[in-house]
Amino acid sequence: MMAMTTQSPPHGLVAPLLAVRGVSKGFNGNPAVIEVDFSLLRGEVHALMGENGAGKSTLMKILAGIHQPDQGQIEIDGRQVKISTPGDAQRLGVNIIHQELNLMNDLSAGVNLFIGREPRRALGLLIDDVALNQAATQLFTRLNLKLDPRTPVAELSVAQQQMVEIAKALSFEPRILIMDEPTAALNDAEVAELFRVIRQLKSQGVGIVYISHKMDEIAQIADRVTVLRDGRRIATRSMNETSTDEIIRLMVGRPLEHGVTTPPDTRGNEVVLEVRGLSRGKAVRDVSFQLRRGEILGMAGLMGAGRTEMARLIFGADKRDAGEILVNGRVARINTPADAVKQGIGYLSEDRKHFGLAVDMDIEANIAMAALADFVNGALMLRKSALRETADRYLTQLQIKAGSASHVVRQLSGGNQQKVVIAKWLLRDCAVLIFDEPTRGIDVGAKVEIYKLLEELAKAGKAIIVISSEMPEVLRLSHRVLVMCQGRLAGELPIAEATQERIMHLAAHKETVVA
Repeated sequence: MMAMTTQSPPHGLVAPLLAVRGVSKGFNGNPAVIEVDFSLLRGEVHALMGENGAGKSTLMKILAGIHQPDQGQIEIDGRQVKISTPGDAQRLGVNIIHQELNLMNDLSAGVNLFIGREPRRALGLLIDDVALNQAATQLFTRLNLKLDPRTPVAELSVAQQQMVEIAKALSFEPRILIMDEPTAALNDAEVAELFRVIRQLKSQGVGIVYISHKMDEIAQIADRVTVLRDGRRIATRSMNETSTDEIIRLMVGRPLEHGVTTPPDTRGNEVVLEVRGLSRGKAVRDVSFQLRRGEILGMAGLMGAGRTEMARLIFGADKRDAGEILVNGRVARINTPADAVKQGIGYLSEDRKHFGLAVDMDIEANIAMAALADFVNGALMLRKSALRETADRYLTQLQIKAGSASHVVRQLSGGNQQKVVIAKWLLRDCAVLIFDEPTRGIDVGAKVEIYKLLEELAKAGKAIIVISSEMPEVLRLSHRVLVMCQGRLAGELPIAEATQERIMHLAAHKETVVA
């Protein structure tokens, strides 16, 4: 049940669309949000910033009726409300696009938009599939998303699933829209479409809370920014009166080093991995390239370009139609991920929680997952002390923030979860590491740590492929850039000649350029 007071704002003053006053929330005695004040105006994009664990998602889940505050109050249009369930939030016009996808994989994209609200035929007994798919198509068209609403969600890419989540939120016609990392899986063109929709919503008076770790996005779209650190509100600033450096300082409590290192010349290094004529349907078509020891090879492209599909073929997660893979100059039989691991290839999936981690298990179990045989003695008994010692070493080496190696992975921040996946493949001592969207959903501080770690791995001789939809990330990390378009390699650029404009030109055209 929702409860509202009858108190109104003082005469002559316009109350904010949303006001959070002194809200606190803890879990098992650990405070997550501490006496936070926050407001949202009509037609405003208010960015909520902070490192992972700062309290952003907890605060938003309180607004969405998923968590209940321990203290404090929430006001909408100047009237106090109690939001006990997500249904309460939706009836008040509050909708949230979660960072974690919340779709039913076995149902179609269109059905996912209207679960529990499906249009019905006469007498209301049967779902009107035609009306449902027409309504879904209208929402997809609004996002400029070319997608058949009858397509099962399981067949969609992560980026397409993210757009379906956004369309689902828009279907409620919200007054207050909370976007938690909405562009984590989107490329620049898709982000531009989303920003067009956001500006349209602003013009209609919708208030938007925007959570993102991408500073360039915040500068483009936000009117104000509030920074949380360790559960507390540190500051609220107008975007016209602050800078990204100041926001970062407020977030982490210290300035961050953003220096770009000069990439080494790896052209003379031995070829560790070679791909020849790799193909799978229309997703990957005749892809060939080489990867050398100590090299970070960036893979850029738009949604559907085939980058992830190409990585999955190399790792044996999908069956290739044609082509061969060579490891250290020899043709490698890779038909399964186990085959790839035996060949010294590790793959960090873009969807780490589904394909990289057992999130309900502890850190040490996840780290040992790809090398469990190393911790079994002759009597087939697990050497627990050796496992714990190894896990503790990686906790220290990678600066994984957790009380101990027995900490459940689900309770870690995104950045620390990613470090656990990296530890798993480091323990396996893979010579080739494929990172698919390595910093998706990771805050700016953890992102810098991941960058430094990848650079250190390359210096140690690891051969690395980085697939990223963030062009600044590709340009920051790569020694060489390959660009894919419609399943093919559209071009190759040495980092000295790579720019966002050149990459986008190749990503959007079939023309092949090799610098």
